[in-house]
Amino acid sequence: MEMRNTSLCYLENDGSYLMLHRVKKEVDENKDKWIGIGGKFEEGESPEDCAVREIEEETGMVFSPHELRYRAIVTFVSDEWGTEYMHLFTATADSAKLNRLCYTENEEGTLEWVPVNQVESLPIWEGDRIFLRLLAEDSPFFSLKLEYRGDTLVKHTLYRR
Repeated sequence: MEMRNTSLCYLENDGSYLMLHRVKKEVDENKDKWIGIGGKFEEGESPEDCAVREIEEETGMVFSPHELRYRAIVTFVSDEWGTEYMHLFTATADSAKLNRLCYTENEEGTLEWVPVNQVESLPIWEGDRIFLRLLAEDSPFFSLKLEYRGDTLVKHTLYRR
């Protein structure tokens, strides 16, 4: 299995995150889960380049790399999907950005603003609960390794700086 690099961004506005409910693709490791905005690196991209491109492709909103806050690297190890290095960001979607929000859905699923305190009640990956809590605590940059068998989180290791 190949190792993948991805970027994921939690866009925040007025106490809510813009979440993507992944319901469109038949073969999707995130099928039926709620996640932030992001995707796989393209050739030559930095984590910031990838996040900026994915945000624009999936929402229509345009961010500069300087508007993103690089929060963590999350290593997913899966017996089904291989290894993924996810570069985790947060960003604030101000009113000017919200005017550019073009879509309520895309080819992967539907977009919805969800109050931050309700995100954990959605169908999300168990490991996502760990890094979402760290984001809520405004944790300094961290590295988190999540090991899965199927959909079950079997081990997690947190490295704080």
